Amino acid sequence: MAAVSTDPADYWQRPGLTGRILEALAAAGKDVDHLTVDDLAASDQFHGGGRPATLALASLAGLDQPTDQPRRVLDVGGGLGGPARTLASRFGCLVTVVDLTESYVEAARELTARVGLADRVTHLVGDALRLDDPALGLERGSFDLVWTQNAGMNIADKEALYAGFHRMLRPGGTLTFQEPMAGTNSPPHYPLMWAADPSLSFLRSPTEMRALVAAAGFDEQAWELVTESAAGANAPPAPPHAIQRLIMGDHLTAVQAAGRRNLDEDRISTVHAVFTRR
Repeated sequence: MAAVSTDPADYWQRPGLTGRILEALAAAGKDVDHLTVDDLAASDQFHGGGRPATLALASLAGLDQPTDQPRRVLDVGGGLGGPARTLASRFGCLVTVVDLTESYVEAARELTARVGLADRVTHLVGDALRLDDPALGLERGSFDLVWTQNAGMNIADKEALYAGFHRMLRPGGTLTFQEPMAGTNSPPHYPLMWAADPSLSFLRSPTEMRALVAAAGFDEQAWELVTESAAGANAPPAPPHAIQRLIMGDHLTAVQAAGRRNLDEDRISTVHAVFTRR
């Protein structure tokens, strides 16, 4: 585990991550020169609940319903690109992924190319609070759906975050998110996956978040508490090529122990939600 930092980009940065992922996949018996999206499922879905959570969230957002044109999706904080590749391969979406961590974006681009989805999924290094930065080249109001999974926990200014989501969506567009929030008995125990201590963790309660998103110009369509499934309470042990192991290393044991306490003591809750832009 890297040294503790109060900068999210420094906290998450992992030099050489691309090589480690490919080596771990090869050791797991995957043909790294002929990878599929399914091959990557354990190694590219770095969020609570893994790919099943991504598919559940996609269904909640109606992405399994037919459409005349491919949906344009902006995946904010999409990291290694697992959800983006899933949305592209399963539902025909055209996905632009923005993430702050350069080593994640580098790995994401390599994995996307190896599964033949570079024409449908684009990965950019950028700040979630500056989605309309001219350097990103994203047009306001041009996306059908903003998607984000476990990306807001390191961001204190959530009002600015959701205002940015609103600007990027077309009128009537969809905001879909999976987000850890404060539990009934917060604060949580540390270390968390996203923070070694409170200096990098900014959780608000579900009640606060619902009001905040509505105030940003969205109408609620669905709100589901998915804390237990997102925590992987009944999931089998992660394989050696699981991305949590590759990123957190020996630190993962302490993170998992704190996670079990937080689940048992209702200190963190996780929500799947769908909103429509007014």
